Amino acid sequence: MKMNEELLTLEPKKVWKNFVELTKIPRPSKKEGKIIEYMKSWAESKGLEHLVDEVGNVIIKKPATPGMKNRKGIILQGHLDMVPQKNNDIEHDFEKDPIQAYIDGDWVTAKGTTLGADNGMGVAAAMTVLESDDIEHGPIEALMTIDEETGMTGAFELKPGILNGDILMNLDSEDEGELYIGCAGGIDLSATFKYKEEEVPKDSTAVKLTVTGLKGGHSGIDIPLQRGNANKVIFRFLKNAEKYHNVKLASISGGDMRNAIPREAIAIITVPKTELAEFNKCVKEFENTVLTEIKVPDPGLKILAEETDMPKFIIDNKTAKKLYKAINAAPHGPMRFIDGMNDVPETSTNLGIVKSENKKIMIANLIRSSSETAKHNLKDEIGGLFKLAGAKVKAHGEYPGWNPNFDSPILKKMKSTYNNKYGRIPDVKIIHAGLECGVLGATYTNWDMISFGPTIRFPHSPDEKVKIDTVVKFWDFLVETLKNVPEK
Repeated sequence: MKMNEELLTLEPKKVWKNFVELTKIPRPSKKEGKIIEYMKSWAESKGLEHLVDEVGNVIIKKPATPGMKNRKGIILQGHLDMVPQKNNDIEHDFEKDPIQAYIDGDWVTAKGTTLGADNGMGVAAAMTVLESDDIEHGPIEALMTIDEETGMTGAFELKPGILNGDILMNLDSEDEGELYIGCAGGIDLSATFKYKEEEVPKDSTAVKLTVTGLKGGHSGIDIPLQRGNANKVIFRFLKNAEKYHNVKLASISGGDMRNAIPREAIAIITVPKTELAEFNKCVKEFENTVLTEIKVPDPGLKILAEETDMPKFIIDNKTAKKLYKAINAAPHGPMRFIDGMNDVPETSTNLGIVKSENKKIMIANLIRSSSETAKHNLKDEIGGLFKLAGAKVKAHGEYPGWNPNFDSPILKKMKSTYNNKYGRIPDVKIIHAGLECGVLGATYTNWDMISFGPTIRFPHSPDEKVKIDTVVKFWDFLVETLKNVPEK
């Protein structure tokens, strides 16, 4: 049986069938054309009313089943895009190639790439509701947004008046048995250094310095796990290597997503030939030092130094030194935790990208917080640091958080439904991630909103996986909830 096809043996079969179809369709953020066309064709084949709005959001509507017209309207909401992350040893084009998904024990994962369970499982579940003929439900509208992962463009651009429902069920959280009623807001902070190209020092050797083996992960959900950040690791070493071994920087490429903890970083440097032996010794010593510090959350760290082709130029030393100091001083990780919820950050920052190209070095930070004031304060602190180092700083891509409503009618109904079905009250939580609920709720202020989903681990990384038995529970709970939606 082929890799993806083995998923068709899993329950609930209709949900997994739709998910498998989604794995075949390239859908990286900002490149959702193929999945939009697929969803349009799919809706047409099912005879469902549908439309695509000005930015590409797909909306599909289905009338209430007999005897359910008096129920409040439900919006099943997910996002069509996925984070394109892969290991360096994997050949994969996210704009052309299907995801290679397979069963690994109790989980479904992918071969060296992100799986797309975030948010493919939610989209697949919504599709299964829409095509069903044996599920009781009131009026259903499915809202499938674009570009959730890199800017929430679809959510921001959704126009009022298109949707008529009363309750938004966001199917994009990642712990079965938990109901989410709030999320953090976020803001992107970019810093750019300009540099001059200088001649490569004579009597030097070119070295490719690589940090690999880190787990990475979601820059919100996984940020409290204290995993290593490849950018912080490599610049910590470079700062000392420049000081003690006269190392010169030619190029840097660390991380490629602002919302993913960077797993890998590569620097091309030059080392004086007389210093090469001592330099290589220091690389190994530094690897052991960092491993000692992060051996519990990130035991796979590797730092390699290999001779490579000589670069055409180096970055001017004045700029490189400013860069070393700024990256080392820049914070990364949780800054403060929510009072009474010691495992959920209130405010955090992810130093996601550091890349040099065309005489510029671009740095991308993603700041998250449940507190608007704390979010802006951290933005000002980090921005001030990079400005003092001589960088041009820009804040952009801001989105609001979602303030919890503990008296939510759908929350009360879903708590009792879950308890009746599984014998326990589900946990009610606030997630340190940017769910679209905050943005959508600002446009549709009447919506009663909740978020839930199956258990997904390590989203935004090639280790992404979804737990098989939780998909069954998530689906059964969704079906039971639709039967018990409050009346109008």
